[in-house]
Amino acid sequence: MPTLRLLGEHLDAMIAHAREVAPAECCGLIGGLADNKARSIYRLRNVTANPELGYEAAPEDLFAAQRQMRERGEELLAIYHSHPRAVDPSPSETDVRLAYYPSATYLIVGLGGTEAAVKAFSISEREHHWEPVEYEIAGE
Repeated sequence: MPTLRLLGEHLDAMIAHAREVAPAECCGLIGGLADNKARSIYRLRNVTANPELGYEAAPEDLFAAQRQMRERGEELLAIYHSHPRAVDPSPSETDVRLAYYPSATYLIVGLGGTEAAVKAFSISEREHHWEPVEYEIAGE
């Protein structure tokens, strides 16, 4: 899997989104070019019945984000969500079970420490397996 390249503002936007909705989990998409360089963050509303323990993107938000990506010539590069109490976030069993986009990088924002922690993962729902992957903060 090629290394996801984010801008600092993307990282800041994900952390801000996580802090705004805590103690609920946030969720969103990251769109970009085929070279794995992120261009856009798409915030999605979490409409799951128990948002402190999981996330489910609002279908209308998901469809709107996918439409905007197509219009901008972007691909889905990453999916992000938060674990508000995690110091060192990693995918939960539910995260693995619902990881339907094997080519996407999964980013998890942990807010449990003094500083937010953002970790990246490759998740295979089919193989019920995940592993940490690197991401980098690219210059503008």
